Order: sequence, then structure tokens, then C-alpha cells
Amino acid sequence: MKMRPLLSPRCRIRHPRQFHLGRGSIVDDFCYFSTRVEVGVCSHIAAGCTVAGGRRFLFRLGDFSSLSSGVKVWCASNNFSEDLVMIIPPGLELEGLESVEGDVCFDNYTGAGANAVIMPDNHIPEGTVIGALSFVPPRARLKPWTVYAGVPVRPVKPRNRRRVQRQAEQVRAWLEQHR
Repeated sequence: MKMRPLLSPRCRIRHPRQFHLGRGSIVDDFCYFSTRVEVGVCSHIAAGCTVAGGRRFLFRLGDFSSLSSGVKVWCASNNFSEDLVMIIPPGLELEGLESVEGDVCFDNYTGAGANAVIMPDNHIPEGTVIGALSFVPPRARLKPWTVYAGVPVRPVKPRNRRRVQRQAEQVRAWLEQHR
């Protein structure tokens, strides 16, 4: 049995030439992508996720990682307290405009629970997971192998690194046998 990537035909991908889905990974129905996307091996993006911010930015989801249903990842956002909240026409430069923007990258063995929101310019380090309904503000400083939850997120407990990596090794061995 070969593990091919599976991309739902019910997704909207604004830049399909800059969308890369790794071996054995799945993207479910009704997802929307407007950034460059790189998804690793055996990863999953569940139904109804949004990854937005435009072609300038990269969203990366590492190997053995997951976004649960309804997760929102923003690589660009307006500054809601200081500026107009709108699409600025190309070529128009507004005085003092301060958008919040940057790539969002999830390392290997990471995940985000249902309806979590991850703001721009974030790096989710190896083994880190974000709980359901949590909010990760821009440029959050997260530690590897930690469970985070809340609004805004805060550390809840360490994650079982040895167990997770042992399970990943079992998956890798299985993949090798089924090339």
C-alpha cells in the first residue's frame, strides 16, 4: 500500500504551484489557503481550516503534525486598534500603516486543536501543541515539547517526547516497507 498525499477537491488554493503536500499527508474538505504552503510527511489539515495572508508568506507544517478542524492561521493581519481594517489597494501607501505579518511555521510533531487561532510571525517549535480554542499572539515565544492552551496561550504541561518520537519511528519504518 503506497502512501500518497490526498488533497480534497473541495479546497480553495490560491497559489497551487506553491502548494506542496508531503507523502501520506491529507488536506480535508473546505480548507482555504492564500499563502505558499509546505506540508510534511504524514501530516493532516482537517476540515474547515484557513491559512491566509498572501503569496509573500509561507505556512509550513512539519512531518507528523496536524491542524484540527477550524484552525485559523494568519500570516498577515491589520492592526485592529490603530489602523483601517481593510484590503489596501495595490500601490496605495497609507501613512503610518502598521500591519502584523510574517511566516507561520510548525516544526515536526506539532499540532493545533480545533478552532485555535495562530497569528502572524510565529514559529511553533518541535513537539509543541496548541490546545483547542487557544490564541497564539504574533511573535509568541514558545518552548519545544510543551502543551500550550488559553487566550493568550500559556504553558500547561510538558509533552512526552520519547513516546512521540518512538511512535514516529514506527511510522517511518512502516513507510520504508511500503515505498
